[in-house]
Amino acid sequence: MSDPFLIGREMTGGYGKGPDILHDCTIGVEKGEIAVIVGPNGAGKSTAMKAVFGMLDVRSGAVMLDGEDITALTPQARVRKGMGFVPQTSNIFTSMTVEENLEMGAFIRTDEIKHTMEQVYELFPILRDKRNQAAGELSGGQRQQVAVGRALMTQPTVLMLDEPTAGVSPIVMDELFDRIIEVARTGISILMVEQNARQALEIADKGYVLVQGRNAFTDTGQALLNDPEVRKSFLGG
Repeated sequence: MSDPFLIGREMTGGYGKGPDILHDCTIGVEKGEIAVIVGPNGAGKSTAMKAVFGMLDVRSGAVMLDGEDITALTPQARVRKGMGFVPQTSNIFTSMTVEENLEMGAFIRTDEIKHTMEQVYELFPILRDKRNQAAGELSGGQRQQVAVGRALMTQPTVLMLDEPTAGVSPIVMDELFDRIIEVARTGISILMVEQNARQALEIADKGYVLVQGRNAFTDTGQALLNDPEVRKSFLGG
């Protein structure tokens, strides 16, 4: 069976000279699908995503993108290969306008960016209304839309989101998830870390439950939602 479009395979590693946080951890996502990483606090969810993005020393295992081994590439080089990453915090320039934030997202582009910006405004209409407003004045949910929009300006093939719904209301969370589904429908792969495990698995094609940096359960989002052990241990029954 061929590998998914993006896969971090059997990754073991940690930060700098520190101890291993990931232990033979595998996460991947197919083209145009949504894969979600869930698990308890301290399970290594964000660490696994950072390993895939090149922000962590992978001491064994490999990261493959569309059949190419990118394990040795820097995060900047991975962006040029088509990976977009939205960290949980400090993910926008608060003093810049919404439109300036989007323009900053296109820093690697040498072609015309207006068409992509229009696509972002169609996806997030509120950003068009507030395009001349400082991003720091926006609500939490709107800031997240700016952060995702800015990552989309690089025209990624894979979009990685670290806790995109952290600190937002349930209504805003549902809206963000709807937008994430729309992004995936354009053919972009989504790899997402989420604390709201039940809601995230409902939109996931694939789910990974991590415990202490290891794979505990891997299946479709729906199968994990229906698994009694997963429900009892990680979804509150």
